[in-house]
Amino acid sequence: MTKVAVVALGGNAFTVEQQSGTHEEQAANATAMADCVCELLDEGWRLALVHGNGPQVGNLAIQQEEAAALVPPQPLFSLVAMTQGQLGSIIASAVHAASGGRYRVVTLLTHVVVDAADPAMAHPTKPIGPFLDEAEASRLAQTKGWRVESDSGRGYRRVVASPQPQSIVEVDAVGCLLDTGHVVVTAGGGGIPVLRDDAGRLTGVNAVIDKDYAAAALALAVGAQALVLVTAVEAVHLDYGTATQRRLAQLDVTQAEEYLADGQFPDGSMGPKVRAATRFLRRGGEIAVITTPALAAASLRGADPDDVSIGTRIVNPGPR
Repeated sequence: MTKVAVVALGGNAFTVEQQSGTHEEQAANATAMADCVCELLDEGWRLALVHGNGPQVGNLAIQQEEAAALVPPQPLFSLVAMTQGQLGSIIASAVHAASGGRYRVVTLLTHVVVDAADPAMAHPTKPIGPFLDEAEASRLAQTKGWRVESDSGRGYRRVVASPQPQSIVEVDAVGCLLDTGHVVVTAGGGGIPVLRDDAGRLTGVNAVIDKDYAAAALALAVGAQALVLVTAVEAVHLDYGTATQRRLAQLDVTQAEEYLADGQFPDGSMGPKVRAATRFLRRGGEIAVITTPALAAASLRGADPDDVSIGTRIVNPGPR
């Protein structure tokens, strides 16, 4: 039986803190990610790769506005499309090089339908672009009409609307490419957000979809067995940042939902990842993993529910 996994790679993994986001920096970071992807491919998984674009789309928005007197700035949903192509090219090239050309990699631009009535449209929460100090954030908010908020105490960032994904327009094409053995880089930046009217016409909407939620939606749509949410920490922790912090090796979906309800996983931290994992599992997925690139393959094949040397595995209810 062919195993399919959807792997979500963070946009912050390609433009990390203290980097300016040059092409060379992003390509080097993608090379490190590609090793993780190749390990999963070598173990027999067929893969769809979803990536974030928070830093990149925010930086592109700044370029657009700074050059507005020379070139007409494009709407945010168009910038999402541009960064899909940009990062998709970088990721595909990195995987092709890391595998020595053993795997066929394709990047597919993807539109994702959202709901105009989604409450998130009126309450921007998704951080994009670089970190700013308070004075610069205040200036940009006043001069450009941005909404800015503190991001986990690391500085201020612009925030934009982030509605939930409803459906993926090109899902049939993704499925066909997976069936023929391609590695598919898709739903980049969570997908290009669009509204669908009663006649079926699509219209872009200025928002950025969370890539973890988009990855879960894609995994369900293509019938994937696994959802891999790659992050900067090896595992999920309870009481994170306190004296009672403890690492979670494996938990079932019910436990994960209870911890979410108790506030263990804030929205600015592990919340979206754990919530995406529970959605996937409740609707038919087999396993969700939250970990670093280096531990992704080991976490998927791990059999010991108490093994704290790998990432966090979330599974459907059943005996341990």
